Amino acid sequence: MQPSKDISDLLKLMASLRDPQTGCPWDIKQDFQTIKPYTIEEAYEVADAIERADLEDLKDELGDLLFQVVFHAQMAEEAGAFSFADVVEAITTKMIRRHPHVFARSDVNTPEAVRLQWDQIKAAEKKDRAERRAKRGLVDDETVGLLGSVSRHQPALVEALKLQERAATVGFDWSEAEPILDKIEEEIAELREALREGQSVKIKDELGDLIFAVVNIGRHVKADPEQALRGTNSKFRNRFSYIETELKKLGKAPAEASLEEMEAFWQAAKGVKPREAAE
Repeated sequence: MQPSKDISDLLKLMASLRDPQTGCPWDIKQDFQTIKPYTIEEAYEVADAIERADLEDLKDELGDLLFQVVFHAQMAEEAGAFSFADVVEAITTKMIRRHPHVFARSDVNTPEAVRLQWDQIKAAEKKDRAERRAKRGLVDDETVGLLGSVSRHQPALVEALKLQERAATVGFDWSEAEPILDKIEEEIAELREALREGQSVKIKDELGDLIFAVVNIGRHVKADPEQALRGTNSKFRNRFSYIETELKKLGKAPAEASLEEMEAFWQAAKGVKPREAAE
């Protein structure tokens, strides 16, 4: 088999890897549950490439993510559930249905109107899905209350943001950012109290409340918490790399340095541009 730009060749490659007789032992052994972590990881690597504005890496990471889709579709086809073609048909059907202003006659012509129309169409889809699941004797969590549509199967930071956004649609929200800062200070005080008491369960609970409040302030000032944290993570990487570089000049490894030495270099790193700090 040769490299190809044809999606059908990728499907054939995946089928070959899963062939019970001649395929790859590792690929043959996998199932939906074992592959799931890799799918999530690849999605994050796509996000990382975008964050770094590295289009060459983005091309590769999108390929890795596409391979995950093909992998799941192959396993589903083997189980007699659906094929890759069914996946393509499902998403094209959904996108056409959700964009009547593009593919059908519609007077929707502003981003706000599009968002409202999108929500209305999704609500109708969820109702239809719930009815279909009910006929199969299944309970649809997405029909349980306003927050039922917010998936629990996503990073907690993202889930917190989505829960707050959903609650805000019915007016359950702060009117401005300032009171949220007061709430954050309140949660910090409660966390301090929990730490003094040494109650691990309460500490965990109060920490969660604090993080939830911080997510809320990010939402109000239009600073996506996930992206804000990613920026801070990158900054931390660069500054710690600077510490390692400076310690190396002294013939030391971080484990051999004192906290005071590392803190001094950390403060110095704040005045260094990211590329310099990473060198």
